[in-house]
Amino acid sequence: MSLSARVSLSTEALALGPLDGRYRPAVAPLVDHLSEAALNRNRVHVEVEWFIHLAEQAVLPGLAPLTEAQKSGLRAIVTDFDLNSVHELAEIEAVTVHDVKAVEYYIGRRLEALDLEAMTPLVHFACTSEDINNLSYAVGVRDAVMDVWLPAARALVEQIAAMAVADRATPMLSRTHGQPATPTTLGKELAVFAHRLTRQLDRVANTQFLGKINGATGTYAAHVAAAPGADWQQVSQSFVSGLGLTWNPLTTQIESHDWQAELYSDITRFNRILHNLCTDVWSYISIGYFQQVPVAGATGSSTMPHKVNPIRFENAEANLELSNGILDTLADTLVTSRWQRDLTDSSGQRNIGVGFGHSLLAISNVAKGLERLNTAADVLANDLDHNWEVLGEAVQTVMRAEAIAGTPGMDNPYERLKDLTRGHRVDGARMQEFVQGLGLPAESEQRLLALTPGSYIGLADALVDHLKR
Repeated sequence: MSLSARVSLSTEALALGPLDGRYRPAVAPLVDHLSEAALNRNRVHVEVEWFIHLAEQAVLPGLAPLTEAQKSGLRAIVTDFDLNSVHELAEIEAVTVHDVKAVEYYIGRRLEALDLEAMTPLVHFACTSEDINNLSYAVGVRDAVMDVWLPAARALVEQIAAMAVADRATPMLSRTHGQPATPTTLGKELAVFAHRLTRQLDRVANTQFLGKINGATGTYAAHVAAAPGADWQQVSQSFVSGLGLTWNPLTTQIESHDWQAELYSDITRFNRILHNLCTDVWSYISIGYFQQVPVAGATGSSTMPHKVNPIRFENAEANLELSNGILDTLADTLVTSRWQRDLTDSSGQRNIGVGFGHSLLAISNVAKGLERLNTAADVLANDLDHNWEVLGEAVQTVMRAEAIAGTPGMDNPYERLKDLTRGHRVDGARMQEFVQGLGLPAESEQRLLALTPGSYIGLADALVDHLKR
C-alpha cells in the first residue's frame, strides 16, 4: 500500500511549495502584492477607478457626475476586499470560467447599494481582459518592488557597506586564481560588492512600470464606435498616469511586457552578484577569515557537535538560483506574443511572486548570516605573514621605476623576482636580504624594507570612501 493510499495531506493548512510553508514568515510581505488574491484585489481596484474615471470625464451621453459618497462607496469595494471576497470571486469564476469577467460581476453586484445599478454597463466598459490585467500586474509588481523587495535589498547592502567600513583597514591576502596574491583589505573587498549591488538597486529604483488601456487590439476601436467625439488617447493616458504608472501608447492587445523583462534582468543581475558574495563569504569562513557566532541551542551538524555550518549562505545560493531560473524565464518569454495576442504570458506571470519570493528569502538569509560573523583578524594576519613572496610584485615594480630613472643594475626585474619567489616560500628575512642586495637608491630601498604583506595594501583603505551611503 502506498503512503498516499494510507493518509491524505491535501488540506489548506499544508503548502505544496516552501515559500507558502516553511519560509512563509520571510516572504509574507509579498503576499499583499503578488498573490492571486492581491491580483484580484488589484483588478477590482483598476475596474473601480476606470468606472470613476469614465464618469468624471463624461465621455458618454447620459453619464451623471458621481457623488462623493458614491465614489467612496466604490473605492470601499477595494478596501473591504478580504477572504470572503476571495471566496465569492471563486464562486463566480466557477460559473464564468473567466477570472476577469468574475471581477466585473463581483463589482456589479455591489452597485445597487450605491444607487448605481443603472450604470452597471460602465463596469469594464470597452475593455479587454488584458486592459485590466496589465494594469493590475503593474500595480502589484511596482508595490512589491518599492514597498518590500527594494527596502530589504537596500538594508542588506547597507549592512554590507557597514562591514566594509568597519574592516576597511584590516589587511587580507588576496587569492587571484585561488593563489596568494597582492594583499587588499577585507573592507575593500566587501565594498566592491556593496558598490556593485548598489548600481543594480539604482537601476531597479528607476524602473518605469508601463500600462495601457486601449481595447482588444490597441486601437480604441470599441471606444470610438461608442463615443467618437471623445479624446480616447487622453482619457487612457490620464487614467494610466493616475494609477501611478507610465502610459504605453503603442501596443497590441497586450502591453508588451518589455518593462517587466528589463526589471527582472536587473533583479537577476543583483541576485547573481549577491550569489558571488555568498560563495566568497562561504570560502572565507572555510579558511577561517570569518568566525561564525554560534546560536544558543542550535545544531550545526547532526553528528559532529563541533561544527557551525554556513547554512545561511548556502540556503541563499539555492534560492538565488531558483529566483533567477524563474525571472530569467519570464524575461525571455514575456517579450514575445504571437501576432496580436496569445496567452503564454498569463501562465508565466502567475509565477512572478515565486521569483521575487526566492530572492527575498535569499536576502533575508544573507542578512542573518552576516549578523553572525566576526572577523578573525589574527587569522588574516597569520596568513599574510606566511606569504612574503607577494611582495615580489612591489620589488620588481620599484626596480622597473629605477631602471627608467637610469639606476644601474635594475635589469630583468620580473625574471629575478620570479626566480626568487616562484615555487618557493619566502620569509621576511629572505625578502629583505634580497632587497638589500639590489643596489637600490637608499630612499627606494628603505621604502621596500618597510613593507610587509600586511602593509602592502596600496589605497585599499581609502577606496572604501567611494561607497554611496
